[in-house]
Amino acid sequence: MNFIDHPDYAAAVRLCERLADTARGIARQHFRASLEVEKKADGSPVTVADRGIEDEWRRMIRREFPAHAIRGEEFGAEGEGEFTWFLDPIDGTKSFVSGFPLFGSLIALRYAGRPVLGVIEAPALEERWFGSDGAPSTLNGRVIRTSACRRLAEATVYSTSAELFDPGDRRRFEAVSAGAALRRFGGDCYQYGMLAAGYCDLVIESRLKAHDFLALIPVIEGAGGRISDWQGAALGPGSDGRVIAAATEELWREACQGLCA
Repeated sequence: MNFIDHPDYAAAVRLCERLADTARGIARQHFRASLEVEKKADGSPVTVADRGIEDEWRRMIRREFPAHAIRGEEFGAEGEGEFTWFLDPIDGTKSFVSGFPLFGSLIALRYAGRPVLGVIEAPALEERWFGSDGAPSTLNGRVIRTSACRRLAEATVYSTSAELFDPGDRRRFEAVSAGAALRRFGGDCYQYGMLAAGYCDLVIESRLKAHDFLALIPVIEGAGGRISDWQGAALGPGSDGRVIAAATEELWREACQGLCA
């Protein structure tokens, strides 16, 4: 059964919209404003916006679905259940604190072992991608499709930063992306929204966590694309953090073969 047929589907979709609205409001309040930046234990930055969004999200989820579990970037794991929300309040905090508008907020609902709802919210640009198991993906309410690109030689490939790859992964990324028509950096979650909407063709990254990629899956797949780990396996909380997303099956297969060579 697709989640669209589940009795909680409509309420979960409405909650996703409210969560995204909340993230947009808080993020825009702090974006390009005077903002104190702290360092987490792993050296990554965190702000009052990251924590404020996730704190409010958790309160809203507990009120609407008290039996649901929550996994968030800032405050960790809460509860156990057949439904689990994966939350990244500011994906691309470095972009956020430097005034670069391609950061986003990521919301995923996982059920029966797969992400069934996904939201990519881009607060600064007022753009919102929504993906649902069993339904076409949308951007600001408009149905979207990935591009028809089938060959790496014709593809535009994105990645957030070459510096995020370890040396071995970087060599594999360089080998694959060198064969593309165009290579660009700096997208965070926004580049996956671009892929879903047909504006780029391939995204390759590593060192991602579940809250970074689970929301992307319904959006990419609902737009006709493919997303997996570098080996071609389905992504889940236990994945190794290597992610590839492609506009078409043929492009995905060619890029996966290159990454595994």
